[in-house]
Amino acid sequence: MELVMPVPKRKRSRSRRDKRFANKGLKVKSMTDCQNCKAPLPTHQACPECGFYKGVKVFATKADRAVKRGQERQARAKKKGMRQPEVPQQEQPQEVTPEPETKK
Repeated sequence: MELVMPVPKRKRSRSRRDKRFANKGLKVKSMTDCQNCKAPLPTHQACPECGFYKGVKVFATKADRAVKRGQERQARAKKKGMRQPEVPQQEQPQEVTPEPETKK
């Protein structure tokens, strides 16, 4: 008596075969903390929060550009002799102190 092994009915297509190995190359990225601001970031990348890489300032961040833009505007306004636009102050709520109770 011969042993009959099971045989696939149809050929498995290349796309079906290759789907098994599609995720083989995915790896978990290692994370580290920025030396300057302690923000989490992937290794070997400049910090987007502070712009430092290995202790050296590599690029200007959005906050840096805003500060520089404000200084340039103040310098231009001084040069023209114009008055600085006043920044509205937020009103502080006044504290209400309760009056001490007197016994009658």
